Amino acid sequence: MTKLTKRTADLVAAGDKLAAIWDEELRGFGLRVYPNGRKVYVVKCRIKGQQRFITLGQHGPVTADQARTRAYNILSEVKNGRDPAKELDQARKAPTMKGLGERFLKEHVAVRCKPSTQYEYKRSVELFINPKLGTRKVTDIERRDIAELHHLFSHIPYQANRTLGVLSKMFNLAEVWGLRPDGSNPCLHVKKYSEQKRERFLSPEEFAALGKALREIEADGSETQSAINAIRLLMLTGCRLNEIMTLKWDYVDLRARELRLPDSKTGAKIVHFGETAAKVLKGIEKLDDNPWVITGRKEGARLTDLQHPWRRIRAKAGLDHVRIHDLRHSYASGALALGEGLSMIGKLLGHTQVQTTARYAHLANDPVKTAAGRVSDAIGAAMLGKEKKPKRTGTPKKRKAATASRRKVTQEAVAITAE
Repeated sequence: MTKLTKRTADLVAAGDKLAAIWDEELRGFGLRVYPNGRKVYVVKCRIKGQQRFITLGQHGPVTADQARTRAYNILSEVKNGRDPAKELDQARKAPTMKGLGERFLKEHVAVRCKPSTQYEYKRSVELFINPKLGTRKVTDIERRDIAELHHLFSHIPYQANRTLGVLSKMFNLAEVWGLRPDGSNPCLHVKKYSEQKRERFLSPEEFAALGKALREIEADGSETQSAINAIRLLMLTGCRLNEIMTLKWDYVDLRARELRLPDSKTGAKIVHFGETAAKVLKGIEKLDDNPWVITGRKEGARLTDLQHPWRRIRAKAGLDHVRIHDLRHSYASGALALGEGLSMIGKLLGHTQVQTTARYAHLANDPVKTAAGRVSDAIGAAMLGKEKKPKRTGTPKKRKAATASRRKVTQEAVAITAE
């Protein structure tokens, strides 16, 4: 035995068989010399009762001092109960981020997620994650890499946050699959960007303009009847786009005025509708060879694209910046204007969390603003020496009902905020 130094390693000659020279100062640290002249630093240790040899690097690219430091660190980890050999094996066998993404989409997303979610996850993986991290090893990704990727898409904060969420899920599964140590998710503590929720509510005048546009389009035949039917049902039911586009006649009960959806964003649910929506459904032709309510051009198929017809229809109605989902928001605001409480609106929309419905609470302030305006006008008139009585609208019974409704909504909003 001798102390391993650069000079010692240089002087060792190759023999006919594999030979090993062990360091006299650091037990377990050695140099393997192969018959072809190749020299490799190794460390020998016992892990869980089994003797393991861990390669530290080839002599030349790795100096003796560097190899000694690595050997010392590995032996210290072993004494503390860690298994560096296993971690090194995992690092060597670890897939790339592209490989993890493929497994994530195949074994998790395709099995557990709805089609719309599958599309969004696949889009995030292929368009935002793979181009930047695809060639990197899963075990090499650090928090700073995630933070840099997140910052790269700061100009599109919604997509940046969705991509961060997908990455977090991928790394959680990487731990479950044994590809990374437990608790090593690099997405932890990377803060999401603030998102501005778009809230657009159609006024009665805008609903009238949209209704007129639909009637004119229906008369001239410039759009398919299926597209017109879909938009009318979205307006009258408050359903999500996919719930109407995938609606089958088997789910429709005209007598009970119910849509019994076996699956939705929040699971199975029942959508109740009124007489106007019932008339729209009764006016839609049932095809013997097609189970869908909103049919497509092909035999037995459903309509798959409503965005392009909607853009043309909203342009005709003068509502260029209104999204299809805004029809759902407008349905909720209409219910609130009629005196329905937040809990009822949550049931109408099929919300599973009260916080989701709470976004409509601010609409309850509209009558309050009107009342505040009348009071301010009266005080202003008094300041000018003019007598101005506040104008009261509606019958006493209606005013009392409106006051009770506003009080109810305010109480619900306070309760939700407290939760």
